[in-house]
Amino acid sequence: MSKRTITLTDRPPVSIDEDSWPVIAEARDEEYDGQVRCQANRISTWAVRVRQHADGRAIVYATYGHNTNWQGARGYSARRGALLPVGGDIIAAIREVCAAIADAECSKDDAARWPTLVADCIADLPTEELA
Repeated sequence: MSKRTITLTDRPPVSIDEDSWPVIAEARDEEYDGQVRCQANRISTWAVRVRQHADGRAIVYATYGHNTNWQGARGYSARRGALLPVGGDIIAAIREVCAAIADAECSKDDAARWPTLVADCIADLPTEELA
């Protein structure tokens, strides 16, 4: 049993059992200077994930990180998330959580990635069967 703590927006974090809350959709990106990540001086990472419990509740959360080795510069991270009740609007939550984290970023250039991540995460949701 693997536990994970997830930061939510405007409420305390939640702790979950990852096996009971599998990831059903996600989108990630990263950027770094140089040719090799392990030798980079600056690394930015973006991620949005949707986890859903068997009972139908869902958690949508996003993380952003900017790490730097440049002298005098500092790293930055942000986390936002939402806990949805059974039947909650997952697509609206993806949009809201990503908009909230884009506003929290220290570099507005990095915030431009979130619309693409929103679209990619929505496209990664489970397929809807039509009759």
